[in-house]
Order: sequence, then C-alpha cells, then structure tokens
Amino acid sequence: MSKILNFVIVFCVFTGLIQCTKNPLLPTGELPRELTSLEKSVVESSGNFGLKLFKEINKEERDKNIFISPLSVSMALGMTYNGANGNTEEAMQGTLELDGLTNQEINESYKSLIELLINLDAKVKFQIANSIWYRQEWTVEDVFLNQCRKYFNAEVRGMDFNDPNAPNIINGWVDENTNGKIKEIVDSPIDPSTAMFLINALYFKGTWTYEFDVSKTKDDLFTLPDGSKKACKMMIQSNDDFQYFENADFQAIDLPYGDGGFRMTIFLPGMEKNINDFIAELSAENWDLWMNSFTKQVGTLELPRFKLKYEIKLNDVLKALGMGIAFGEQADFTGMYQNVRGPVYIEEVKHKTFVDVNEEGTEAAAVTSVEIVIKGGPSGFTMRVDRPFIFVIREHQSNTMLFTGKIVEPMLE
Repeated sequence: MSKILNFVIVFCVFTGLIQCTKNPLLPTGELPRELTSLEKSVVESSGNFGLKLFKEINKEERDKNIFISPLSVSMALGMTYNGANGNTEEAMQGTLELDGLTNQEINESYKSLIELLINLDAKVKFQIANSIWYRQEWTVEDVFLNQCRKYFNAEVRGMDFNDPNAPNIINGWVDENTNGKIKEIVDSPIDPSTAMFLINALYFKGTWTYEFDVSKTKDDLFTLPDGSKKACKMMIQSNDDFQYFENADFQAIDLPYGDGGFRMTIFLPGMEKNINDFIAELSAENWDLWMNSFTKQVGTLELPRFKLKYEIKLNDVLKALGMGIAFGEQADFTGMYQNVRGPVYIEEVKHKTFVDVNEEGTEAAAVTSVEIVIKGGPSGFTMRVDRPFIFVIREHQSNTMLFTGKIVEPMLE
C-alpha cells in the first residue's frame, strides 16, 4: 500500500486539477474559474508525464517507497525547455507530453496555473517557487531569462560559483521555500563546468476536512512486500460522508483537505493483487474512469501514520522516456547559451521530497534541480603542473620582477 499511497498524494494534489473539474468529489472547494482549453491541455500533459515518470521509477524500485512530485519535475524541466532548440526541444516536448502546444501556449498556461494553485484554498498552505542560478562569467541569453521570470515567476541570480559559500546560498533558498523540510539540493563545491541550476520548490500543508481523533490511534502491524510485519501507528476514522468506491481489484477512498480544493486519494489493491501489477495498470483512461466512480458512503478508515524523505537522480528515467539527447554533447541549448566554447547539456536532474501524514493532516515538500554544464568552457580547464615549468615573483603595480625561476625537479630541501 505504501508506494501507491505515496504516489497518489502527489499526483492528486499537484497534477489532478483537470480531473477535479470533472468529478463530483469537491464538497465546497471549487476552482475560482473554469480552466481554459490550453490550461486543460497542459494539466493533462503534466498528468500523463507524471504517470509515465512514476511507472518508470517503479521499474527500478519495486519494493521501495516512492514519493515524487510530477509537478515539480515538470516545472523545472518546463523552465529548461525554454532554452532548448532543434532535436533537443522536440525530445523534451515529447517526454513532457507537450506535443501540439507552442512554447508561448505552454508558458502562459504554467503562469496562470501557478496563480490558480497557490490561491485555491485559504485553509491550505501551498507554495510554488522557481529560481535560476547561473555562473556569472558566462552570458545567458536575455530572452530565456526573461521568459522564466515572466511565466514561472523565477528568481534569477548570477553568481560566482567558485565562491565556497555559493552552494550555501542556493541551498538556503531551498530550505526557505520548503519550510525547512528539504535542506539542500546543490552539492559543495560546485563543479567548474557547471553553468546553471534551474530549481523548483513546492511546499504543501493541509489539515484534513475531517481530522482523525488522536485518542483512537492504536499500535498495529503493516504487512511488507515480502510478507513480514512491521509495527505502525494506525489512525482510525468512521464517517457517513466518505467518498468511496471499490471493484474486484481494489478499494479507493478520497479524503479532502480544508475546503476540499486539495485532497488525498488512496488506492488499496486487493489481498491477492500485487502492488506493482496495479501500478502497471495506471493510465489516463483508467484514472478518468476511477475519478468519476466515487460515491458518498458510510464506512470506517484505518490509515497508518507515516513520514518519508525520498530522493532520486532522474537522468536514467528521463532518458528512458525519450529525453536522452538533452544529457549529452549533441544537446541544443542555444536558447540559453550561444557564445560559449564547448557543448551545453543537462548534467543531472535531482529530485528530493518529504511527506508527513498524521491525524491533523499532511505536510509535503519537493525540490527539483536541473544542472546545466558547459564542457570545455572558460571555467572548465585543468592545469596539472607535472612537468618542468617557469615561475616569476613580481611586484604587481610596477610589474617589477623580483625573482624568476625554472623548476625541472621539485626539491623539498
């Protein structure tokens, strides 16, 4: 149960807006306006990308917890997409499920959706923050930076990446924008070939519309994939107003936060159903069908408290989804950089998440970092003094040479 539960939290909260407008689950948390056709297309694309991303990750982590934010990954790559051209642009467009949409349409839809999401429910705290940090000695294309400022509300800052404090500054931004739940995303020191970090941060905190009674929480056991048991704290709630449905393969329940604009949808595969087989059946068609199958029912829910930190490097996953060209020397990011020596490409896409589910509600955070490198650029050289050399000791202002020397054999005495 844990893996599908973790996925559904993020998928419903961060990529399910279009389904929310179609089904009867919202008690009072209606969208303040109808989504435009372009917004619906981008939301649907983000949802389809999220399904693909989750299923691909699950292939390698079949017996492990998984917790991702498709919206965070999509948004960080969406900013990066503004700098891509040619085959790289086409590959990213296909991977992100954005075929048929222009760059302008994509950007405008992201902008309006950001505004819509962060103001959706006054009882739920939901923050979206984007930033771009670039090596100041390399000139970044103004059009690219301006697009990210305008449409993603990105904070843009040129920095001295050689400064030992540079990673601390970037990680401080991450810490602040995830309310301290994710402390860092950039390693120290920054590699000399790193040209840019494009970072998205999400923070969510919502209380259940119907909170669990702490006094009813009990010690219980949770069955692991190998059949063994692990102790857990099981929350219990009985209600005559649950949104619920079941079929031969699973049970499903929908739990609203605040006024109902955000919610957690939980799928529990049957006793004989393998969780990974269930995940393999996830599709846009099934999702739409299931989201329209909930009805108001009386029942009792037992749900374990859980807290999880998760991180993953997404390079191989995104390559498998068709974005491989963006990670090598054939990449075309001339929308970001034009007058630099050496190839420009994505070195790493790093993703970190946090979630805490308890009787009061849910707190979750996510950060995605896209690291852009320039190989062979002006800060990428290596000078290894392992052969005869000349050195000069001089006075700087007058350029007076005080000493001149040649070393053909370093001597310690």
